[in-house]
Amino acid sequence: MRIAIDARIVYYSSGGMRRYVVLLLEALAALDGDTEYLVLHSRKQLSPPVPGPNFRPVPCWTPSHHRFERWAMGLEVARLRPDLLHSPDFIPPGFGYRRSIITVQDLSFLRYPHFLTDESQRYYNKQIGWAVERADHVLAISQATAGDLTSLLGVAPDRVTVTSLAADPALRRPDGEAVERVVGSYGLSPGYVLFVGTLEPRKNLVGLLRAYRLLAERGRCDAPLVLAGEKGWLYDEVFQEIDSLDLESRVRLLQSVPDSDLPGLYGGAGVLAMPSFYEGFGLPALEAMVCGTPVVVARRGALPEVVGDAGLFVDPEDIEGIAAALEQALLDERLRSRLRERGLEQASQFTWSSTAARTLQAYRRLVAE
Repeated sequence: MRIAIDARIVYYSSGGMRRYVVLLLEALAALDGDTEYLVLHSRKQLSPPVPGPNFRPVPCWTPSHHRFERWAMGLEVARLRPDLLHSPDFIPPGFGYRRSIITVQDLSFLRYPHFLTDESQRYYNKQIGWAVERADHVLAISQATAGDLTSLLGVAPDRVTVTSLAADPALRRPDGEAVERVVGSYGLSPGYVLFVGTLEPRKNLVGLLRAYRLLAERGRCDAPLVLAGEKGWLYDEVFQEIDSLDLESRVRLLQSVPDSDLPGLYGGAGVLAMPSFYEGFGLPALEAMVCGTPVVVARRGALPEVVGDAGLFVDPEDIEGIAAALEQALLDERLRSRLRERGLEQASQFTWSSTAARTLQAYRRLVAE
């Protein structure tokens, strides 16, 4: 087989999509040494993700999310003559390949269009219908996303394969020395409330700030709230809420946190809070469980299937409920111990080797048709 994988997003993104592509490539390399893989990457990327000898880097001129991307990438792909093209960022070129497969991370832009900028709404909403119709098969990163593909876009269930995400295999529960070193480097002490992710409306950071304020007013939490992530779209409301709640001295914003610091940052947290309105998967919750940190998450999207019985669930609209769950997770030591144990067990069910195996199975099935 000759499989082309569009990895251009690795250059343009530092978030979950980048990790998905890089870790999938690494897992495929560990599993399959026979297939010829063409790694399509931005020509600006000096060190493209090429994890094995059967992976060949192919520089591309077309930027991700360019308005003429379908056609420009079609020309770049056509010269390679792949048996199959995999588009992890869900929008395939309009031509240039025999078979195609796409990955859909989530459909938040259909469920919650008001959480996006007008430009982003136009880009995603205009293209998703065409993309799922054009693709020969669709990979969904969770059962929740697979259900949305069927209910919102009418995609037949037999055209969808669930290939769940997993934590980075290098991620481990940190020891005390590692936690102390990382936490200290940010001027923090262990026990803080932690959020990890992009600062955008879908994450319900306003609700988290209000719940945290209740805890502080009641004297139930002296530790800071740490927001670790880059600014996304429509993030101004978060900073306005910090000002209006007089939380400037209690909220810490950490941007550009290197992956090497994540174990220590998770390990030093008293709880990870993820009261999102919607998650296509919810990787930070899984990563926190790997590191032995209790999690409080919304009962929305894919979070219930990711967390299982290993966390506390909240209604993202219920500020009092979020505050109560955070208080429990921070102060009830017996509960904390139970959540840590269950979290490690639940997280072990998600592996990149399994994800790669299901992906490779889908590749082979399509090429054989």
